[in-house]
Amino acid sequence: MLITLTTDFGYQDPFVGIMKGVIAAINPLVQVIDLSHGVPVHNVMAGALILQHAAGYFATGTIHVVVVDPGVGGFRKPILIEHGGSYFVGPDNGVLSLALDHQSPDSIIDLTNAAFHLQHVSRTFHGRDIFAPVAAHLSLGTTPAELGKPLDTFENLVVPQVVSHGNQLEGEIIYTDNFGNLFTNIRERDLTGLLKEHLQISLGDLPLGKLVTTYANVGAGEFACVFNSWGLLEIAINKGNFMQRVGAKVGDKVTVGIQE
Repeated sequence: MLITLTTDFGYQDPFVGIMKGVIAAINPLVQVIDLSHGVPVHNVMAGALILQHAAGYFATGTIHVVVVDPGVGGFRKPILIEHGGSYFVGPDNGVLSLALDHQSPDSIIDLTNAAFHLQHVSRTFHGRDIFAPVAAHLSLGTTPAELGKPLDTFENLVVPQVVSHGNQLEGEIIYTDNFGNLFTNIRERDLTGLLKEHLQISLGDLPLGKLVTTYANVGAGEFACVFNSWGLLEIAINKGNFMQRVGAKVGDKVTVGIQE
């Protein structure tokens, strides 16, 4: 059994280490993998995208714990989703939803059974007090049904849709990585029917040039528009930081169209 951790905690504070300590105290033999602790603070969509594009590379039965939880202590529920033989533990704010790829889960559990939480549950650290111990107990064979009561629905995030205008597509930036590269919501299949060698890409009013296959297809410091490992159109600068240089951000519009 394997547990992954994804949070917006960073490493300056002890929060990640504390969660690992809680897990180890319950099941010292379980392997824990840090998927990411660099999710932008409170950015539920970024956490959901990271989980979505990583979960498929882990074996069936993996327990994925995600704590990007700006509503901690509020009305959102702590939940467990069982899907395809794997488990997703975290707040019911949509951060777990994209990993299901629009499929229905096998079960959804509201984590109400306090016997599987720490004795004292704070209003500000459910990662330590609920999610970590629940994951550890799951790794020891506790069944989802023992952890709480079933739910019929859970919060779903919606990735913005690509809009088609004839020979032009309009998408937007949905994620930025540590290199300053911008990930759009435009997938390669969205370009079906368009001649890729004639496409021109723009970020707002800024022309970026044509689609290339690798960063190395352009010179150092030049724009590179590629389909990345997530299968999404990515805007980058070869050996540079696009976000710092241009000042772009999540939500900025990107167009792909036929060169006139």
